[in-house]
Order: sequence, then C-alpha cells, then structure tokens
Amino acid sequence: MFRFDFPKTAGSLGLAVAAATFVAFTGFAQAQEAPIGVDQSVPAAKSWQTGLHRTDLLHRDLDVPEREVIQVRVDFEPGVVSPKHAHPGVEVAYVLDGTFEYQLEGQPPVTLKTGDSLYIPAGVAHVAKNVGANTGSELATYIVKKGPALVEIVK
Repeated sequence: MFRFDFPKTAGSLGLAVAAATFVAFTGFAQAQEAPIGVDQSVPAAKSWQTGLHRTDLLHRDLDVPEREVIQVRVDFEPGVVSPKHAHPGVEVAYVLDGTFEYQLEGQPPVTLKTGDSLYIPAGVAHVAKNVGANTGSELATYIVKKGPALVEIVK
C-alpha cells in the first residue's frame, strides 16, 4: 500500500525549489557578465530592423521611359549596419550628418563624413554602417526602373 509521508515530501519539495531558485539566479548573474575581451564601454550593435529609420521624401516619374526618381532620408542609430542589399538602378548617397562606412561588393570599404557623397552603380550589392558615436543620417537618391522592389536583400 502507498503511504504519503507529508513532512518528508514537503521537505524534499522545499529543497528542490530552493535549488532551482539558486540555479536560476546564478545563471542570471552569469548571463549578465561580459564575455572576456568585450569592451563594455562600446554599446552593442543594434539590429537594423529597429535602428534604421527611413523617411520617404520624393517619388516621381522621370522623362525617361520606365524610370523614376526616389529620394529617402535614412537615419542610422550608432553601430547600426544595413543588410547587404542592391537596387534596380543607381543610388547617390549623401551624408547629412555623421560618419558612415560603405562596403560596395568588390571594392575596399570607404568612410564618408558629413557632406560627402557616394555613387553606387545599379545592381551592386552594398552595406552601410554608422561608425560614429551618434545617430547618422544620409540622403539617398535612387534613379531606378519602375516596377521592381527598391531594395533587394542579398545573401
């Protein structure tokens, strides 16, 4: 016959709860420690999905058949890197504020500061990163084919 020993079971249960609580808190404390070699004074890079903000400024047809011009202000929080992407036409990036590093496929990285411009040929995959300490902004002007998506993520 099965007998339930309440004091013994309650004591074991209490010990199990205490052990689980200890493990949870020590795991949490360990998770808060920085890995060796990581500089805590430099904020971790923020995801482009939350740290990159686009404001559409202009969208007009051109006199050239099947072409349009689109102008966008893009604000990057510090450390934010765009995904690798391409456009169905040319892009001219003008840095309104901050410091950016641009990496165009097949070319060495180039750093641009406020007032600098960069021509990005049609279909060339590229990445932009805010390497400054503050939010950086660029004015992106696209002369593109009508119809295709403006941004194509490249893997």
